[in-house]
Amino acid sequence: MRLTRYLAATALAFGLTATAAAAHPLDGLSAEEYQKINQILRNEKVADDTTLYPLIELKEPAKADVLAWKEGDSLDRKATVYLTSKEGFSEAVVNITKGAVESNEKTKGQPMVLFTEFMGALEGVLGNSDMVAGLAKRGLKPEQAFCLPLTAGNFFTDEYTNSRLMKVPCYQVPDGSNFYAKPIEGLFALYDIGKKEVLRVVDTGVLDVPKDGWGYTEEEVAKRTPLRAETNSVKLVQEGGPNYKIDGSHLEWDIWRFNFRVDKRPGLVLSNLDVNDDGTWRSVIYQAHLSEVFVPYMDPSEGWYWRTYMDSGEYGFGLFLTPLRAGIDCPAHATFLPATIADDKGQPLVIPDAICVFERSIGDPAWRHFEVFAQTPEKPIPAEGRPATELVVRTASEVGNYDYLIDYRLQQNGQVNIYVGATGLDAVKGVASTSMKDATAKADTAHGTLIAPNLVAANHDHYFNFRIDFDVDQPINHFSTMDIVPAKLDASSPRKSMWTVEHKMPMTEMEARYKLSSSQPRYFHISDPSREGYLGHEPGYMIHHGDVSYGPFDFENDPPMKRNAYIEYSVWNTVYDPEQRYAGGKFAMQSDGSDTLAEWVKKDQSLMGKDIVTWFSAGFHHIPRMEDWPVMSTEWKTVHIMPHNFFAHNPALTIRNPK
Repeated sequence: MRLTRYLAATALAFGLTATAAAAHPLDGLSAEEYQKINQILRNEKVADDTTLYPLIELKEPAKADVLAWKEGDSLDRKATVYLTSKEGFSEAVVNITKGAVESNEKTKGQPMVLFTEFMGALEGVLGNSDMVAGLAKRGLKPEQAFCLPLTAGNFFTDEYTNSRLMKVPCYQVPDGSNFYAKPIEGLFALYDIGKKEVLRVVDTGVLDVPKDGWGYTEEEVAKRTPLRAETNSVKLVQEGGPNYKIDGSHLEWDIWRFNFRVDKRPGLVLSNLDVNDDGTWRSVIYQAHLSEVFVPYMDPSEGWYWRTYMDSGEYGFGLFLTPLRAGIDCPAHATFLPATIADDKGQPLVIPDAICVFERSIGDPAWRHFEVFAQTPEKPIPAEGRPATELVVRTASEVGNYDYLIDYRLQQNGQVNIYVGATGLDAVKGVASTSMKDATAKADTAHGTLIAPNLVAANHDHYFNFRIDFDVDQPINHFSTMDIVPAKLDASSPRKSMWTVEHKMPMTEMEARYKLSSSQPRYFHISDPSREGYLGHEPGYMIHHGDVSYGPFDFENDPPMKRNAYIEYSVWNTVYDPEQRYAGGKFAMQSDGSDTLAEWVKKDQSLMGKDIVTWFSAGFHHIPRMEDWPVMSTEWKTVHIMPHNFFAHNPALTIRNPK
């Protein structure tokens, strides 16, 4: 089958490349280390030729040990390994340095979907007689369809007990580029990827498959509509090579330095982000990474209500990293780097060009001022200013129909911006309507938008939760808010309304949950209480703003929302716990909501004198539109982090004038 061949060929094309031995305790696992992990597990009879590995990731050393580490020091390298066993799944800790398995216990939840399971569901459904019969009703043969295994969530019914379920709708195999343009609506299978069997096929009635293939390659588009006139190419270029230096996983640029790696579940992980303050390196963030991605659809029909994906925890942003394309995804002058993860067999899998690093002039001034009072007829004085340059570290993950770009953009003024770019294809359902004038249109578009003849894109949301472990100068930080509130004015004041800043410090985790609203402006401040700033301030960084969204959800009774209740608030704060890495819990697949950020904070630990981790959910509601089809424009959402009384002056003051 065409899709099967494509996925298999893609996996093989990633190849295998040896990587250098780890130079930093937070470096990603190397190809040699993955091979050694596999051998250690076999030597100790924990694994054999039939064992599969949903996840192998670095087990980080204790934070205190990492902070005390100096080049040349030795810390044991360890890995957390989820693997299949006769009893289901087990979790092992492998000490790579000592060549030993330190622990191996049955898991309390289900790890992410294996590629093997995904392919088994895809092929197994098309071999089922009920599915073959359903396709025949629609005039299709199995070879004319490809089926897309999708996680089924957990709706707390009996069928989710002792099972590992995916629901599998199908599409007509395309003649061109668009695999999603011809959904076979009203037909899907419930498949248990653990038992490797179809439990049932649901057929709610025959609906004609859309006829238009809606390809999006340049050749396909040109056949549909005239292309724009040729124009002069606009490119980013850099003369003389990059101004950054990459040494293994360590990168230095301008006033910044940090380490980076790729893990199978969160994708890109940044660690030890430091900034140079007038010759002194100061810590800002110990670690930042994507924690979870939640995409719930708003169509209650039988074929759609369960589409409530946890893209990072169920599928893996690192697993689905795609090679970046020079001149399209990143400027041609970017540095392209591979990412090494483990495949289902625990062997190293290298994804080429998975990360790009580049600097660019954004075409804006970092700062400027034109002084009108300095001007004379004899000597006009031009504006004083400096050009702004930024460093971008980028990855792109394709999870199903969506492509997600994750950027960490560092600024010369000490700011950090996390950008999420959503593009790719809308998920569409087949309908009878070809126009909003049709009698069926009202019912067909009750929960979405008619974006093309016979195609409705359902309303849905995107939530991206980031775990940001600020260590402003040191691990023990204060967290506080700066609230814009009405100022108290004397009755005799000519001004009757002003605002002032009210500083508030939450004492406990439950107090430190926040929603963002333009009608209640508030900034979030993380600071070092032990260091006196340049003018006596408590130096810090703040989350200035971000793109957020809230829905009218029932977080107690609606199963998908209970499993992802962290989206109820955009900002959370917890006491540092190395086991709490993902807001949706350690095991997202068919989770029940008992191990999530929203549950952890119920311990209501004191935040005073503690190492605090801040969690931020960027998100947006997606009401589809015709302009989304057949491929969506990239929509960027942000988390904006900036210094607050951290530096003595504007850090961008020292930028040189261009040559």
